[in-house]
Amino acid sequence: MILQALTDYYHRKAEAAGPGQAALAPAGFEHKEIPFVLELDHAGQLVNLINTQQPVGKKLRARSYQVPQGVKKTSGVAANLLWDTVEYVLGIDTKGKPERVAQQHAAFVARLDELPADDAGVRAVRAFLADIPWDTLHAHPDWETLLTVNPVITFQLQDDFGELVCTRPAIVAHLQGGPASADSSAQGICLVSGETQPIARLHPAIKGVWGAQTSGANIVSFNQRAFESYGKEGRQGENAPVGEATVFAYTTALNHLLGKDSRQRLQVGDASTVFWAAQPCAMENSLADLFNEHKDNPDAHSQAVSALYRSVQHGQFVDEGGDTRFYVLGLAPNAARLSVRFWHCATVAELATRLVRHFDDLNIIRGPFDPPHLSLIRLLGCTALQGELKHLPPSLGGDTLRAILDDRPYPDTLLAACIRRIRAEQKVTYPRAALLKAWLNRWARAYPNAIHPQEDITVSLNPDRTDPGYCLGRLFAVLERLQERASSGRKLNATICDRFYGSASSNPVMVFPNLLKLAVHHHSKIAQHAPGEAVNLSKLLGSVMSKLDQFPTQLTLQDQALFALGYYHQKHDFFQKPDTDTAADAQGDAQ
Repeated sequence: MILQALTDYYHRKAEAAGPGQAALAPAGFEHKEIPFVLELDHAGQLVNLINTQQPVGKKLRARSYQVPQGVKKTSGVAANLLWDTVEYVLGIDTKGKPERVAQQHAAFVARLDELPADDAGVRAVRAFLADIPWDTLHAHPDWETLLTVNPVITFQLQDDFGELVCTRPAIVAHLQGGPASADSSAQGICLVSGETQPIARLHPAIKGVWGAQTSGANIVSFNQRAFESYGKEGRQGENAPVGEATVFAYTTALNHLLGKDSRQRLQVGDASTVFWAAQPCAMENSLADLFNEHKDNPDAHSQAVSALYRSVQHGQFVDEGGDTRFYVLGLAPNAARLSVRFWHCATVAELATRLVRHFDDLNIIRGPFDPPHLSLIRLLGCTALQGELKHLPPSLGGDTLRAILDDRPYPDTLLAACIRRIRAEQKVTYPRAALLKAWLNRWARAYPNAIHPQEDITVSLNPDRTDPGYCLGRLFAVLERLQERASSGRKLNATICDRFYGSASSNPVMVFPNLLKLAVHHHSKIAQHAPGEAVNLSKLLGSVMSKLDQFPTQLTLQDQALFALGYYHQKHDFFQKPDTDTAADAQGDAQ
């Protein structure tokens, strides 16, 4: 299913590309960043050494060209056609291995014998390699870069106006109409297309997966006897026969999706996630913004979520390709291979509805300057040490994304990480509170009565809720408020939250009796300078205490989440505008 969807995507992109649009490479070619180009005249004389690199941010970025598909390199000598590193093309020793470099250069020159001899570009390259102008190259300003970096280099003719020799019409026709690849072992039925094709023995490497080898890794490969079928020992791809055309299509499509400039990829934990649709749709370009945040455009996430809500409310996804299949693929490194972390397939309309439900679950009362919608990256960051995702378990990001896409409960490890970070820092922040609310509500929908038999967690304070964890969190916030107001504006060295949050949220019976004794002293101090407020806080304290029969010995992880939400809701409620009648009654009681 995965390879078939990627193959279909390749054909869709290749057929839909119009003038000025970047098409996927045709069969036998790939897109490659080439830092240097040797410009030759028709006699093979060097005209110029062109540096194609341009500054992008703080780094130099080379121009991307369409070149013949590279060979799969291992420890042996294998040359690409008309492009390769400086060691292969010019025979320059950059690593102190002159004998190996000589073999590499000879292999590069030998590959020119495959090409039509009557092409002007091929003749120019042959003439250049037969008599390389070393003095001219040594005098060039970029010569030191060639020696130290060993960059990729290729050729172009002076009159071809930027077109490389390897993409001249005669060479393209020769490559696309040439014999089957040397890596094809036999004719067979392709498991993906169902057609009879030459079966690919080796599949090209997939590049761009975070944490994988820089040279690329494979989804399909067989390098040990344990992975091979009976009678197919050492026959590589024949153990899972996929045609050469299909192999090229799916690997080209996947490398395109994983490219540096791709708008259809997302890094979540160790899972490099790509997504695409069976037909063009707006979701292809907006999904990354729904889960990620961009430093150069901080509002992109909020704008994407707002557009998603409008689309669902107006039925846009139903009217405009709502039945289109949408695919999400998560890949993680596994030695020289890639493991499929998750694979999700749904219609665009179904996916949009699930995403809206995810953001609805996260909706909670917040400060005036907090963002209205939280990205997945920010949610994961609030559970990590110092907010850095590298401190999270590798699979947590992928598991959370999969739960969102499947409309299932968030993983238990996400709740544990959030609670652990709250107890370590004694802070229930907006992202953490939103995450706890969403986790509890999604779990309650999936497993009714498993956690709390009452209604879902509300956006703001619910004074009628009687869950012990929630009420204890509210009580803790009231006691902290009493301490703060009793200080008469003086800065406290440490609040009761700083000292007792961890123990109060896990072993209430050990903490709350002492805190209530301390609250009597705080209340008396408040009554001296703000009697009306003292009455209000006393009533609130009594109202919360009336919902508690006793202090539990310990709270479960889910109850600790309710504790944090009760504390967060009550703290925010202190800053809400009080009801006029309630304030008047309190003032009358004080008098």
